[in-house]
Order: sequence, then structure tokens, then C-alpha cells
Amino acid sequence: MDKAMQIQSGHTGKLSKTMLLLGLSLGYFMVLLDMTVVSVALPAIRSELGGGISGLQWVVNSYTIVFAGFLLSMGAFADKLGAKRVYLSGLALFLAASAISAVVSSLGMLIGLRAILGVGGAALMPASLTLLAHAYPEPAERARALGIWAAVTGVAMAAGPVVGGLLVDSFGWRSIFLLNIPLAGVSLIMTFLFVTETERKSGKSLDMGGQITAIAAIASVSFGLMEGETYGWNSPVIIAAFSVALSGVILFLIFEAKGKSPLLPLQLFKNRTVSAGMLAGMAINIGLSGILFVLPMFFQQMRGLSAHTAGLALLPMMIPMAFNPIITGRIVGRIGARMPMTLGFSLGGAGTLLQVLTDVNSSYVITMIGLLLIGFGVSFTIPSLMAAVISSVPRELTGAVSGALNSSRQLGATLGVAILGSILGGSSSFIAGMHMSLIVTTVNMIGGSLLSFVFIGRRQ
Repeated sequence: MDKAMQIQSGHTGKLSKTMLLLGLSLGYFMVLLDMTVVSVALPAIRSELGGGISGLQWVVNSYTIVFAGFLLSMGAFADKLGAKRVYLSGLALFLAASAISAVVSSLGMLIGLRAILGVGGAALMPASLTLLAHAYPEPAERARALGIWAAVTGVAMAAGPVVGGLLVDSFGWRSIFLLNIPLAGVSLIMTFLFVTETERKSGKSLDMGGQITAIAAIASVSFGLMEGETYGWNSPVIIAAFSVALSGVILFLIFEAKGKSPLLPLQLFKNRTVSAGMLAGMAINIGLSGILFVLPMFFQQMRGLSAHTAGLALLPMMIPMAFNPIITGRIVGRIGARMPMTLGFSLGGAGTLLQVLTDVNSSYVITMIGLLLIGFGVSFTIPSLMAAVISSVPRELTGAVSGALNSSRQLGATLGVAILGSILGGSSSFIAGMHMSLIVTTVNMIGGSLLSFVFIGRRQ
């Protein structure tokens, strides 16, 4: 009888963990779906609400600027208030902002609501990783769970352009935001029922100085990069923006060095895996987000594809993200993260370089091969990166380090769109700008490969 009860208890525990993993994955699935859906909707948004390249950059980056800036404090909130509470609050905010985004009447309103969505997304990311770390304490089991988590979210990357393109062509771009409502509702229910709250560190104070200076630095450098062509790179406005960014970075480091409860404990960077992981996280998202900004416009504006067909054209890059992270999680569990990360960046660089050979008259076969390489590259890199960084620190620091890692990734996403958009806007033609932006992305990927091989997983 006791053995039967133990078996039943074991099955119940496995089911609870499965539902927990699905509930947490679904929330981030929604965040990534929102990002990839928007990428194919940009031409339709510009057609109805106006705005040039700069306006489209703000639609994308108003989300990622806030996302990157608040990720650090949301990691601290998860530690202070409980990761489950923060996660559920982020879901509720994401649901509400998505519903309102579907009825906006101006580009400015949409940009503002995208910023609010960034707050919700920032709450979801570090809280979900903290909850996963606590639910799966054993490193190999955690690596496999992170692989599944990344694979489920990879489905969002695959589905986003296709589903988004179909919705845009059939019902208009506003319908893409309505997708989040049922997804957020289901994740709310599953998380409430199956996720256990983490221990609250109620005595921990919040680092408001660090939060304000982080947002100021990220927003200022993004403004300077995106509006440089509009105002002129030597104009007082752009010089002031970069000056504010530099001042923000310096003040942020001072606050973090002297604060009692810093958002980003600087001693973390004594760990070489953490330091290299932050730079690698920035590099992989510079490449991924930059490509997702440039290629949908190339497919629709230069090759004349519909939004739905453009989404289908991106599938070779997205499909590997749906299944390869599971394989990557198992590989990391056996041999560690360094080689999968190095391979991932190398494949991404090769795929991006191949895209430089394409123009409006090129065979899609070249594009397809390049996109496949990029997709496998990203899906080798991201799960390995997360497992390496989170496993390199004690459990009590997982909230802080996961927030820092994902903040660096979202900062990379912001910089990717800002830099590549700036190159596009300042080029004599779209094709020339696309080729130059892809060359820059290739160099970035090669740098990430070298960084991973030299520093990730090495003994201190």
C-alpha cells in the first residue's frame, strides 16, 4: 500500500512539475510571440499610423528599452516579494496593455503601450527563471528544464512571423495584440495552481538610484542611435543624449558599488563566466533582433511579399528554435556550455554572412540556408548561455544574475535594432544598408564565438 502511494505521489509530483514548466514557459512564450509578431506587422503599422524607419524603431525599442531597464529591479522584486507574485503581476499587466494596444489611434499611443508591455515582460523573465531554478535544484535536471523552457519559447519564435503575418493580412495589425489575452489567462491559471512561491527576502531594500540611472543610460543611448540621422550626429541633441548615457553608466556603477542592496552586485563580475555571459547575451540578441528588424522589411518592401508570406520566409530560422533547445539542454547537461555556445555563435555568423550575398534577384535557397544556420546558432547559444551563467552562482543569487543576464540580452536587442536601423536609414539604398548591417552582425557573432570559447565555463 505504501509503495503504491509512493508511486502515485511520484506521478503527481512529475505532473505538477510538468504543469509548472508549461505555465512558466507559456508566459515567456507570450512575450516572445509579441516581439516576433510585431516584426512582420511593422510595414502595416507604418501604413496606418505613419512614421519612417525611426518610428518603427521606436515601436520595437520602446518595449526593449523598458524591458532591459526594469529587468534588474524585477529580479530584486522577485527576491523581495516572491517570484510567483511578481510573475503573476507581470502577466496581468501584459494582458491589460495588450488589450488596449489593439484599439490605439496614433503611433505615439502604441509606442507608450509598448513601453508598458515592457514592464510586464520584465516582470516575467527573471521571475520565471528564479522559479525554475528553485523547482529544479540539480544542475543537470535544471539544464534539461531550461532546454524545454527555451524550446517552448522557441515555438513562439517560429509561430510569431507566420501567425502574425496571417493575422495582419486577414484582420489587420491590431489583431496581433489580441493573441496575448488568452495566452496570459491560461498562464495565470496554471501558475496560480502549480507554482510554489519562493522565500521572500523582506528585509532587502530597493535600489532606486540604480534603477533610474539604468533606464536613463539605456534610453539615452538608444535615442542617440535611432535619432542620429534625423537630428544630425553632431547636433547638440544627439551629443547631449550620448553624454546623458555616459553619465548614467558612471552613476549606475557608483550606486551599485556603494549601495546596500544593489540591483547588480558588482562582485558577480569577479566570476568570469558571469562577465563573459553578460557580453555574450548582449551579442546574441544584437544579432537576432537586428535580423528580425531588417529581413521582414526586405521581404515585404523589396521582394514584394505579403506579411504572411514574409512570415513563412522566416520559418527556416525559427523552426530550429522550437526543437533544438531540448537537444542543447541535454548536451549542456553532459559536456557543459562552452562548446555549444561557441558552435552556436559560429553557425549564426556563417548564416548571417551568407545573407550578405542576397538581393532582390537572389534565389531563396541561399536565404533559406543562411536562415537555417542562424536558427541553429541561436538555439545552441541561448539555452547554453542561461545554464552556464545561472549554474555558476549560488542559488540565493539566481534572481540577481538572471535579471542581469536578461537585461544584457534585452539591451543587446535594443542596440541591434538601433544600430542596424541607423545603418539602414543612413545608406544610399535599402540593399546597401542591409548588406552593411549584416556584415556588422557577422562580426558581432564572430566576437561572441571567441568570447564563449575563451571564457565560458573556465575555472576561475
